[in-house]
Amino acid sequence: MVKIIFLLGPVFVSLFWILALWGNKKNQSNPRKLLVYFMLIAFTCFSSHFLYFSSLKYLYHYVDVILNFVGHVGFPVYYIYFRLLTIDEKFTLKKHLRFLVPSLVISISYAIGVFLTPTNEYRIWLFNENAFPDSPYIHFLAIMRIITRIFFMTVVAATYIANYLLLKKYGHKAEQYYSDINDGKYNNAKILNYSILLFTVGSFLAILIGRQLIVPKETMIYVLWTIFTVTIYIIGYMGFKQKSINPTYDSFDESEAALNISEQEIIASNDAKQKLQEKLLDLFENKKIYLNSQLNILDIVKVTGTNRTYISSIINQLYNQNFCTYVNSFRIAEMERIILEKPEVTYEYLADVCGFGSISSMKRTIMTQKGLPLNEWKRMITVDRVEV
Repeated sequence: MVKIIFLLGPVFVSLFWILALWGNKKNQSNPRKLLVYFMLIAFTCFSSHFLYFSSLKYLYHYVDVILNFVGHVGFPVYYIYFRLLTIDEKFTLKKHLRFLVPSLVISISYAIGVFLTPTNEYRIWLFNENAFPDSPYIHFLAIMRIITRIFFMTVVAATYIANYLLLKKYGHKAEQYYSDINDGKYNNAKILNYSILLFTVGSFLAILIGRQLIVPKETMIYVLWTIFTVTIYIIGYMGFKQKSINPTYDSFDESEAALNISEQEIIASNDAKQKLQEKLLDLFENKKIYLNSQLNILDIVKVTGTNRTYISSIINQLYNQNFCTYVNSFRIAEMERIILEKPEVTYEYLADVCGFGSISSMKRTIMTQKGLPLNEWKRMITVDRVEV
């Protein structure tokens, strides 16, 4: 009974997140939509494993080919998920199919071998790899099993490394799905990759040990399936926390690429740039729009009547900053003004009235833009003022 509970842990957790992520239409985003499919893959995988390790193993041969397929595409799908969090606007077959093709080729090859193998031989071989050593069909399946294991371990390792490199370069974009303006250390995005690292460790152990050795050792099931359950829960929870849009995403999408000639001419003109700069200065210097802690780039788009790509481009050209840094520079200036007028104000008050939303966000922003801890930066500006 205890073993059944552990085996069903990742099954129920992945099913829970499928329903939770898909059901919340209001806060849907392209990454979250893909995460639903990742959870569906996890649900299928662990449901199949449940059949293999439980008293229902006589049903397993019906799902073995399916497990082989979804097991191989799961990690590439998770990599695509990270691309949607960082550098890609949405999922398209034209752009992302290449990441799935190797897994599809391996899975189809294995499926062909299963189709050609006599049913009785195949069913026995699934639970006894030493059965029918002289059968050419079983020999082919045995070779394919070795290839699939090596391939799977390679894909697992490559996924983690690729995700790490994406976060190292574009972590700030992924983090914007969690906080509107955050110059911090991308902790939310890192948690996602740490989770898949833990999942990777569990997968490596399961592959190295092998299912036939795991079966008689329930302790291994308790350890490995606990890892899988926890990591799937964390991945789902981090996806559920995401906002529906990424406010600092600044790549051209299809609608923006379809600008007509007259619009391109306007965008290219210095007059248009000057007008947008004046609008931005009015919004930030006079109307102090940055005091809204929920501010995102789409709010600026609505007011200025342009698109977010153009706004990001203009801010980068004129101020050599991204949107996030640009907004926080005004918040820091506001914070400095208040500190000099009222040195006794609390950090809670500063975070609230300056638009940071939280003390932790304020501290990260000061460290990132000023290179100093908040206390030290505050002491520095007050000392400088006294000396002046």
